[in-house]
Amino acid sequence: MLRGGMPMTFEPRLSLSFDGRCEAAFRHYAQLLDGEIVMMLKWSESPMAAEAPPGWEGKIIHASLRIGNVEITGTDVPPQSYAPPQGFEILLNVDDRATAERIFLQLSEGGTVRMPLQQTFWAGLYGVLVDRFAVPWSVNCGAEAGD
Repeated sequence: MLRGGMPMTFEPRLSLSFDGRCEAAFRHYAQLLDGEIVMMLKWSESPMAAEAPPGWEGKIIHASLRIGNVEITGTDVPPQSYAPPQGFEILLNVDDRATAERIFLQLSEGGTVRMPLQQTFWAGLYGVLVDRFAVPWSVNCGAEAGD
């Protein structure tokens, strides 16, 4: 409750910007993370079609991807406005080591590993990477060796 008795909810939202590869990224994430693409709207299909940058008619103006109970949105940002994501990581908490290893390996293909998947003092496995779409991820698996 806010001061004055007004109810409030807090719902963080993750919206990702891409350099023209939103569709490829969301299809990859949906397949890898067992997600569902809820919406995939191209510039040419939107009310803003006339404002699409030249050559961007087939790029994505809005996409929504549901993974479990979390929804991620994305858009292709015109080249003059695009900047790679920074200041955050998408944290994936995984229950078993084999799944953590598979997800980490597939997300890191074509990307950059910042911290290899390894045991830490808080987790059986933890690693950090930036995928081929410039999105930063960390994979955390609480399971200890042999779990």
